[in-house]
Amino acid sequence: MTRPPTAAQRRVIDAADPVTGRLRGTESQIAALVTRGLAFRHPRPPHDHFLTPAGHRVRETPDAPSETPGAVPGTPAPPAADAGVFAARVGGEEAAAGGPSRAREVRSAWEGLLELRRMTRPDGAVDRPCGWERTHLVQAAALALEAAGHRPAGADAAAGGYRVRATPQPEAVAVHEPGPEALRACAATLDKAGWQTGEYTEPRTGVRYVLASPRRV
Repeated sequence: MTRPPTAAQRRVIDAADPVTGRLRGTESQIAALVTRGLAFRHPRPPHDHFLTPAGHRVRETPDAPSETPGAVPGTPAPPAADAGVFAARVGGEEAAAGGPSRAREVRSAWEGLLELRRMTRPDGAVDRPCGWERTHLVQAAALALEAAGHRPAGADAAAGGYRVRATPQPEAVAVHEPGPEALRACAATLDKAGWQTGEYTEPRTGVRYVLASPRRV
């Protein structure tokens, strides 16, 4: 069985950019992650280091008890301080901070996602979703919407705003908006961002929604 990363290595992994997986750390820390197959050096300048798929899986796995010097064996390490990890707003969250700081975070996350598309395609194209988006459908669609200026719904659905939800259909999310024009605007944004969309009606309720999935060609 592969030995789990050390506490120091785990901190570097957890601090990676939430979208691109770009790493920050000392040369020795990053070199150790590369040796273990959890990171790679990008061949193009500026030759930054990024998490591999295995590294992303480690980050998405809850922390296991780690061996901290001086700690009692089997005792979980204390939780790390909140690193301010960006999270796309899928709609329905409680009221959260907005304004210029949130706009900067969203813009930075979207630019990072476009860079990830460029890096992971042989032709460097950014017009179609990448592998990360296909494994994080709800977050990816929500980021595309918020980056384009759409407003996520709050906890009170009556106030309006988009809501992105998972569906039983593989590689598809449902996007809800109270108004038909707003719903069509969400579909247009996702089309532009590389998704294919269609508008449907929920049989039981008659509610219209957009079904969106990442475009492959």
